[in-house]
Amino acid sequence: MTVLGVDRSRDGVAVVTLDRPEARNAMNAEMIAALHDTFAALHEDRSCRVIVLTGAGDGFCAGLDLKQGATPPSARGLGSAQAGLATQQSIANLVPRMRSLRPVVIAAVNGAASGGGLALALASDIRVAAAGARFNVAFVRVGLSGCDIGVSWLLPRLIGASRAYELMLTGRFVDAAEAERIGLVTRVVPDGEVVAAALDHAELILANSPFGVQMTKEVMWSQLEVGSLTAGIDLENRTQLLAATTADLGEAMAAFAEKRPPRFTDG
Repeated sequence: MTVLGVDRSRDGVAVVTLDRPEARNAMNAEMIAALHDTFAALHEDRSCRVIVLTGAGDGFCAGLDLKQGATPPSARGLGSAQAGLATQQSIANLVPRMRSLRPVVIAAVNGAASGGGLALALASDIRVAAAGARFNVAFVRVGLSGCDIGVSWLLPRLIGASRAYELMLTGRFVDAAEAERIGLVTRVVPDGEVVAAALDHAELILANSPFGVQMTKEVMWSQLEVGSLTAGIDLENRTQLLAATTADLGEAMAAFAEKRPPRFTDG
């Protein structure tokens, strides 16, 4: 039984669907492994430039499957501490993997994004929400710390520390309208239209040069960790010089002069 769908029917785009609707797309060991494998394959596939991540049915992702757990096969039979750490790492490592992917990741949040589902949304580069979407830090509501799967690092940087701390300490749900108001998502669309809206964003990204987009994603995430303005500008300077050596820059300039769309080759 598949737990993850991948649709490559649109040039340059992979629509990755979390496919356990009966469990609100909660993550079990099989889904986590499938996400790692799929992200790795799409990273290596240079024909894929944008990943749209969404959920089947009426939910995005309910987080960890508390009934099945998520212990990877390699950790079964280990001591409780070792198995627990291996499980935690298998889930949490999805976040840096998404951050380092060459394709841009757009979360098309079609329903509830709780706990690990929230983490997947936060680790995406762009977040679009359906009107019925909801977000919450579920960990703190089940006896655990609210700081998990990168949420305590990502959320304050995306919406500010004050709002993030309140959401992490209370675990309350944020509806789509509030999520847009506080900057958690960039756009809210009617239910049933969120994947189409994400694909609209994908088309805008695909109109730009592959290397330019790749370097923009890489540097914008790195800037969240850079300690000073000077260091950030130094990073930009070197990246811009690197981008200036590509054939696509010449094509972009020629297309502008000739008043036509550019034909980028990732060269």
